[in-house]
Formats: sequence, C-alpha cells, structure tokens
Amino acid sequence: MLKIQDVARHAGVSAATVSRVLNGRSTVNPELAARVHAAVRELGYRPNGVARNLRRRQTTLWAVLVSDVGNPFFTSLVRGVEDGGRQFGYSVVLCNTDENRAREAEYIAVALADNVAGVIISPADDSSDISALVAAGTAVVTIDRELAQTEVDAVLVDNEKGAEMATTHLLESGYRRIACITGPRRMSTAMQRLRGYQRALRAFGLSSDRTLIRHADFREEGGYSAMAGLLDDGVEMDAVFAANNLMTVGAVECLSERGVSIPGRVGVIGFDDIPWARLFRPGLSTVRQPTYELGRAAAQLLMDRIDNPARPAVRMVLQTELHPRESSWPRNL
Repeated sequence: MLKIQDVARHAGVSAATVSRVLNGRSTVNPELAARVHAAVRELGYRPNGVARNLRRRQTTLWAVLVSDVGNPFFTSLVRGVEDGGRQFGYSVVLCNTDENRAREAEYIAVALADNVAGVIISPADDSSDISALVAAGTAVVTIDRELAQTEVDAVLVDNEKGAEMATTHLLESGYRRIACITGPRRMSTAMQRLRGYQRALRAFGLSSDRTLIRHADFREEGGYSAMAGLLDDGVEMDAVFAANNLMTVGAVECLSERGVSIPGRVGVIGFDDIPWARLFRPGLSTVRQPTYELGRAAAQLLMDRIDNPARPAVRMVLQTELHPRESSWPRNL
C-alpha cells in the first residue's frame, strides 16, 4: 500500500508538505502543491481514510444537498464540488431535496447520524433550518442560496447584477415592455433577480409594472404557465426576462406553441446558460453563472472550515457573464 512518504519522494518534497497539500492548507507554495498533486495522480495514491477518521472522528464523506437534481445548473455545480472533494481525499454523497423542506430535514438528520465530515447545501428556501448541523459542529457551506438568519460560509453569484445586466441588454436593444418571470418569493435568488430587473428599469427611467411580473417555481412547467398567463391576460409586452434556465425553456416552449415569433414579437433572455442554448432556433440569450466554479469554491470553503472550525464565516460572491444571441436581437433588425 502506498504511503504518504512514497508521494513525498516522488514529488521531491517532505512528507509534511504532502500532508498540508492533501489537507487543503493554503500556506504551501503553489509550485510544490502542483508537484504533490501530480505525484498523487501518477502514483494513484489515495489518503488513508481510516486513519483520518480516527483523527477527526468523522467519515471521509461530504453530503451535498441540492434542490433539483434535474436542473443542469446543479449537475455542473455538483461536479465542481466532487472534483474539489476528491482533491482533498473526500467522496461526495448527493441528496435531492426537491425544493421540499421536510425532505431536506430528513437528509440533514441522515448526515448527522452518519457523522459526515461536512455538508454543502442549496437551501430549499430562505427559512431552511440547518441549526442542527451548526449545533453539532458540522462544517457547513450554503451554495447558490443564502440563509439570512444563519451565519455560515456561503458561495453565491451576484444575482442582482446578473439580472440587471440581462434587463439592461434588452433595454439597450430597444425593448421597453419587458416581462419578468422569477421564482418563489421565499427564495433569495428569486427576489435578488427581481430587484436587479427593477433596478435596470429605474436606470432607464421606467417604472416597474406589476402586471409584467410573474412568480413561478424555477421549473420548466412554471415558466410555461407564467408565460401562458401573461399571454392569456393580454399583457402588453415586447420581451421577457426569465430568472432561471428551466423557466426560460418553458417560456420559449409556450411562445412557440402560441405562434409568437422570437424575437420578432417577443425578445427573450434567461438566467443560467444551458448546454443547448446555442442550439435553440433562434439561439437563446442568457446570463451565464460560473456553476462549476461555484462548486469548486464551496469545496475549498468546506475544507477550510474542517481545518479551521473557529474562523469567521466567509461570504464569497462570484460574477456572471452576458451571452447575447439571436433571441434578443435589437428591435430595429
């Protein structure tokens, strides 16, 4: 069985350096850390989980609780967490809460019973209760959504800025009656993206029209129903901003079924880039989130928390990117 000393000899560093690198310490010279990681890959070395368990009285498992495993956003995010966890010698167990607080509570109880080393959670809503994890001293990182009443590490994107960017793009392209399909009021991401939409309108001297705003469920069916409601109510609109990828797909499906041309009659932009966005006809304009990077950042924060339980909570905010395509072409084209 390979030992840490074997990795040290292969990398040309001390065993202590290998230990610091494998435990995620940030004090190691980047060049030395790269040599250690290369040696680990080349030798196929795996840290001794049993020894680590005895030291930490924990498993080498992380539980990752996401709200909708069917959403491509979470697929990429979990991949980032998994890659980060493997780098530190941890395996990942995926739990799908399905936006359900009761199911979320069940998974939290299982994580505590199994004494997992840490939990990364995308809360079901803003009132999710993770107090049991905090009380037990379990390392916790919230991802994508934050909990205002609980001070734990969090990795987020600048939702307001991203939504403002999307709406500003539509306004600069000549659209003025812009509908907004956002998520449930109980979710921080939904309300932040709504505020970004409203902020962009104010910057252009436009007021927010309540008839143009619809709250849905962050799923394809919700986007479809919200768009159908706008059309059935006869709301005057020339564009729509949908606040996540699945609702964008649902809104586009509804417009297509109703024979509403994109962007001829209604311009479209969504939040979250999706793998097939460029394959739509017309191509879908989107605001891209760094989903994989979110997962890697959460893994690093969780490792830091495991190594240093007493450090202050960190709130990390990553930025989004605008990807304009044909669905939001300027009105004069």
